[in-house]
Amino acid sequence: MGLLNGTTQQQYYDGNDYGNYQFTSLDNIITQFEIAYVGENKIIPKIKRTDIAFHAQRALQELSFDTLKSIKAQEITVPATLQMVLPQDYVNYTKISWVDSAGIKHLLYPTSKTSNPTNPLQNDDGEFKLQAVGTLVDTSTSITLDAEYKNILVGMIVSSPSIPISSTITRVNNSGTTTVITINGAATYTGNETLTFTKADGSLVLQENSAFTLTGSTITVGSNKITAGSTSDTDQIEVGMLVSSVAFAVDTTVVDVNGVVITTSTNALTAASDPEITFTSPNSDSDTWSNYKSNTPSENNNDDYEDDTYWPLDGERYGLDPQHAQANGSFYIDEISGKIHFSSNVSGKTVILDYISDGLGTDAEMQVHKFAEEAMYKFIAHSIISTSSLPIHQQLAPRFKKEKFAAVRQAKLRLSNVKLEELTQILRGKSKQIKH
Repeated sequence: MGLLNGTTQQQYYDGNDYGNYQFTSLDNIITQFEIAYVGENKIIPKIKRTDIAFHAQRALQELSFDTLKSIKAQEITVPATLQMVLPQDYVNYTKISWVDSAGIKHLLYPTSKTSNPTNPLQNDDGEFKLQAVGTLVDTSTSITLDAEYKNILVGMIVSSPSIPISSTITRVNNSGTTTVITINGAATYTGNETLTFTKADGSLVLQENSAFTLTGSTITVGSNKITAGSTSDTDQIEVGMLVSSVAFAVDTTVVDVNGVVITTSTNALTAASDPEITFTSPNSDSDTWSNYKSNTPSENNNDDYEDDTYWPLDGERYGLDPQHAQANGSFYIDEISGKIHFSSNVSGKTVILDYISDGLGTDAEMQVHKFAEEAMYKFIAHSIISTSSLPIHQQLAPRFKKEKFAAVRQAKLRLSNVKLEELTQILRGKSKQIKH
């Protein structure tokens, strides 16, 4: 004996897709909608399947946000960086909590009083300029700067009165105390001048988060591999860092680090003998985020909640905001970088992110609970009719709007999963007698 989809009882229990009968695929929804709503003498005389598929996906998205059970969860251990990357199909979060040794969740509260803004580099006058004093030599393309500047990279535009307009940096050498740059234009003066460095795309130069200069490596023309001298040379190099070298194109990044081998996003253009390569992090931590993650929260003191720290006198804590009256920690979400930032007392803990997906992440997720199947049909029908220019459809649009609203409401009630026995159990002991 089997189901309508051909699955027998033995096949079901031998497999691992348990409970699948309560769902129907989005593809089946589209096919069944065509059968019931599309054709001669039907509500929609003619429409392409691709149009139905579009409205079906939009319906699944909208219903996923507040009707369907589309909440997913991801568990991580918070690293020393105090950051968590948002899941690929993340739309919004429902709650974030850390888990203790008993597996019990402790809710973290969001803080709206901090952020991680961009941190452009400023000079002493507060101007967004990267400047350095350089020693120029007439007819020479080499310039020695007054200090070491690891945020000066190959490809930047350099300008001063005695340098040709739009000169760019072709090589950077950092000695530990000074930086020597090579440009594609010769100086017309011997002496010191103030040089201004700008990015080729016109964006502001940011404070570098971390930078590391690698020497003694091997580069092969046409290869995207850099071989360092030892693993200690690659300890500070991370995926995503910008690669600044005469051997690579501008905006080349690190895509993998494995032992002494560094893989880059582009192939080497030249082979330089003992090339110097500067690796810089493309993202800089703002002072705001640095202060937030380095601060020790006041609640992080293992207090027993009974001494004079928390309860000096009964009723003395007037005006306390209940959302902050806990010691679990806090977080905020940086939407631009796509990361969650945690307070320092969450470091090393197991954190669970419960979040909402739109239901379209993968083919396996494009499933609709049978309690909401009718709501999908009404949602698709209303979307098609309301966007149609046919006069009859304009007359039917208000009717289908009401039917969609009623079907979605019914789906919410069904999916709320309220059980009479559970409800009466909760209400037992209340002042009102419940008969059952």
